[in-house]
Amino acid sequence: MDKQQLINQIRLRKSFLCVGLDTDLEKVPQCVLEADDEPIFTFNKQIIDATAPYCVAYKPNLAFYECYGLQGWEALSRTAEYLRTNYPDHFIIADAKRGDIGNTSRQYARAIFEEEDFDAVTVAPYMGEDSVTPFLGYDGKWVILLALTSNKGSHDFQLMPGATGERLFEKVLRTAQKWATSEQMMFVVGATQGRLFEDIRKIAPDHFLLVPGVGAQGGSLEEVCRYGMTPECGLLVNSSRGIIYADNSEHFAEAAGAAARALQEEMQEMLSKYAKL
Repeated sequence: MDKQQLINQIRLRKSFLCVGLDTDLEKVPQCVLEADDEPIFTFNKQIIDATAPYCVAYKPNLAFYECYGLQGWEALSRTAEYLRTNYPDHFIIADAKRGDIGNTSRQYARAIFEEEDFDAVTVAPYMGEDSVTPFLGYDGKWVILLALTSNKGSHDFQLMPGATGERLFEKVLRTAQKWATSEQMMFVVGATQGRLFEDIRKIAPDHFLLVPGVGAQGGSLEEVCRYGMTPECGLLVNSSRGIIYADNSEHFAEAAGAAARALQEEMQEMLSKYAKL
């Protein structure tokens, strides 16, 4: 999916919602665990069917699948295949946070883009250009680079100023734009960072931002949009726990759909207010 296709989907659905598929068997409703021998995929399928009208993207966090070994990886593969087959216009992100030197990154890229055919992958920039470029060798695929994250520990390094006063996340944003354009690279920026979105937009005015942290982590959607939205939207705002675990009964999918719809309605207002789609 290219940038214009993503923008078109945002315009069509009046939404920039990304649903995080962080599927944890300790939180999946008991009715799913008791009724099915493939509970991860079954849960994901029902969540997807309920939320697809209200979102433009899905983001499985690979840690929630790898921890279950072969069973988990098979569920991830089936989930990706189900999305490609039934919802081909939705953007699929492998939240893997990979980042290693050349040959290792090439193997990670093969697994994510060749074996599983995701649209995008999250990548850590700490090891520099040669750890990122192997992911950029695929037409129509995206790298989503960690820039300024939503967790408390982000302040340990990401806000650290260098000798010139440039903060580390700003260095990441400026340097990474030498590796790829806004047609192939996005940046992760946490919703809890508030007005720092203004600083990010001064450096990366045209790149899409993947924004976790709205909902359970306390980020403000209105604040994100006020300081981070572009005329073409430029945002994919992720919600995971607030949607997929909205209810723990047999009505879990219906509740997830309602939660996604509520966010989509807020997003429609934000697009009317801040974007020019």
